[in-house]
Amino acid sequence: MKAQPEIAKLAEAQGQAGVETVAALLKRKGPGVWSLPPDATVYEAIAMMAEKRIGALVVLSDGELIGIVSERDYARKVILQGRASRETPVREIMSSPVFTATPEDTVDHCLRIMTANRIRHLPIIEAGRVSGMVSIGDLVASTLSMQAHTIDQLETYIANQYPK
Repeated sequence: MKAQPEIAKLAEAQGQAGVETVAALLKRKGPGVWSLPPDATVYEAIAMMAEKRIGALVVLSDGELIGIVSERDYARKVILQGRASRETPVREIMSSPVFTATPEDTVDHCLRIMTANRIRHLPIIEAGRVSGMVSIGDLVASTLSMQAHTIDQLETYIANQYPK
């Protein structure tokens, strides 16, 4: 039964080493953040989201984060209310204040923020500026990748250490 504590140590070490930060995720994903000013029209926002194949944009005023506009905002605050997207400014439908995270935060921490607040996109703030954006999809993919890595390591350990 000597192998049991070693497996626990391996799993524990992987758990600590496997804690991914937002910085590591953004390094793989790329730091691109798409934004627009609060006086842009909702139509411009939706057109940009479609072009960039993204679900949300940060709203910046003089470089400062003042809101976020998402496909959900569009559906609930424009379509369902019968507003005209070519005439409605983003400032009227954006979500504000915005939940944010930092590059030092963990993927787990970001998932908890998103789950607790029922949001799908989280701007990343570094030195007072938006430096990236993560989506729920980014975080789930990261979590699945880390779990697959842990399983691979445990399977390798068992295959190499288990008595035959």
